[in-house]
Amino acid sequence: MCIPCGVAGLACCCTSAACSCCCSFCPGCKNSTASRLVYGLILLFGTFMSCLALIPGIQTAIQSIPYICDSDRLEICQRFGGYIGVYRLCFTMACFFFLFAVIMIKVKTSKDPRAGVHNGFWFFKMLMLLGVAVGAFFIPSGTFEEVWQYFGMVGAFLFILIQLVLIIDFAHSWNEKWVEKMEEGESKGWYYALLIATVVNYLITVTGFILLYVFYIGRGTDDSCALHKFFISFNMIACLAFSVVSVLPKVQEALPQSGLLQSSVISAYTMYLTWSSLSSNPNEKCNPGITEITGGGAGSATQAPGTHPGLGAEDWVTLVVFLVCIIYACIRSASNNNVSKLTGGDGVAYYGVTEKVLISDSPTSSENNAGDAEKGRNVWDNEEEGVTYSYSFFHFMLFLASLYIMMTLTNWLHPTTTLGDSLTASTGAMWVKISSSWVCILLYVWTLVAPIVLSNREFN
Repeated sequence: MCIPCGVAGLACCCTSAACSCCCSFCPGCKNSTASRLVYGLILLFGTFMSCLALIPGIQTAIQSIPYICDSDRLEICQRFGGYIGVYRLCFTMACFFFLFAVIMIKVKTSKDPRAGVHNGFWFFKMLMLLGVAVGAFFIPSGTFEEVWQYFGMVGAFLFILIQLVLIIDFAHSWNEKWVEKMEEGESKGWYYALLIATVVNYLITVTGFILLYVFYIGRGTDDSCALHKFFISFNMIACLAFSVVSVLPKVQEALPQSGLLQSSVISAYTMYLTWSSLSSNPNEKCNPGITEITGGGAGSATQAPGTHPGLGAEDWVTLVVFLVCIIYACIRSASNNNVSKLTGGDGVAYYGVTEKVLISDSPTSSENNAGDAEKGRNVWDNEEEGVTYSYSFFHFMLFLASLYIMMTLTNWLHPTTTLGDSLTASTGAMWVKISSSWVCILLYVWTLVAPIVLSNREFN
C-alpha cells in the first residue's frame, strides 16, 4: 500500500493528476470536490498565518531570530507583524487566486489542459505561492498599503454579498433535505428535528435581541446611542416580518419549500450581523466591549476608548462564520441548482457521465470504473463531459475572501506601521456591516416573493 500511495502523492504534486493527498482517507472522492478542498485549505492556512501576525510581540520574536533579521533586513522584518503583515499575507493569497481566476476562464471540461493545472501540479503551485509571499514583504511600505486598502474595501463588500447568498442557499437546502426525509419516512423524528432546529434558531435570535438592547443602547437618557436602538428594532421587526411572509398561503403555493426553518436561520444571522455592526461603533458609551458585558469591569485603564486587545469576540465569531461558508462552498453538491447559478455552473447534475478513476490505493483500480471507486480510496474524474462548477468563479470567490479576511482582521482601518496591541472600532465598518444585514434581508425576501412576482418563470 505504501508504494502506490507514494506514487499517487508524487503524481498529485508534480503532474496534472487529481489531488489524492487530502482525500486519501475519503472513500470515493470526486475530482471536483478534492481540488476545492485543497484550495480552501490554502485560504484557511493563510487566514491562520494572518491571525498569528496580530499576536502581540510577534514582530519582536521574529526579529530575535539569528541571521534572519540582521541590520540589513531590519526594515523588511518590521513588516511581518501587525496590520502591515496581514496586508502582505492577504495580498499573497489574493494574487494567487486572482491569477488562477484569469487562467481558468471558460474551462468547460476536465479535458482542457488548464483543468490539469487546476487539479494538479500542487508542488509547483505551492512554490509559486511561497515566492509571491516572499516578494510581498519586499514591497516598500506607504503607497502599497494605501492603494491596497481600497481594493480590500471593494472586494470585501463583494464577498459579503456572496456570503449572504451562501447563507440563504444553505438555509433553503437544509430545509429541503429535512422535509424530503420527513416525507419519505414514516418516523416523526425528522419532524421533531425540524421543529427543534427552528425553535433553537429563534431562541438565539430573541436572546440576541434582548442582550443587544440591554448592553448596546447606552445608559439613562443619553441619546447618543439612538442609532443603535433603530438598528436593533428595525432588524428585529424585519425578522418578524419575513418570518410571517414565509408562511403566507400565496408564498407557500408558489414556493412550497419555503418555511420557518429558513426564516429562523436568516433571523439568527441577521442578529449576528447587527451585533457585529454595533461592536464596530467607536463610541464607548454604545459599545461596552465583551469584558464589561461579562462582568470584567469597564476595561483596563490603559485601554483606549472603542478598542479591544487583539482579536475580539466579534472577530472570532466572524471567522467561524467565514470558515463555515468556505467549507460549504467547497463541499456543496455540484448539482445544487441555486448555488450552481452563483458559481457560474449550468445548474445541472452530471449523472451518468463517464467517471474515470484518476488515483487509487488499489493496484487494480485502473481496470475499474467509477462504480468501483466507492470500494476503495479513489479520486476519480467526474468532469470529463462538463465541469460541475466554474473554476474561474471559484478562484474569484477565494480572491474576494482573501480581501474580506484582510479587512476583517484589520477592522476595516487604514493600515499603519504602528504595531499596537489594540484594534480600534470604526464608523465605516459599522455601516458596512449593518448595510450587509439589510441586503441579507432583501435577498431572502426576494427568494420568497420572486415566484409570485415572476410567475412566468420556474423556481426550483
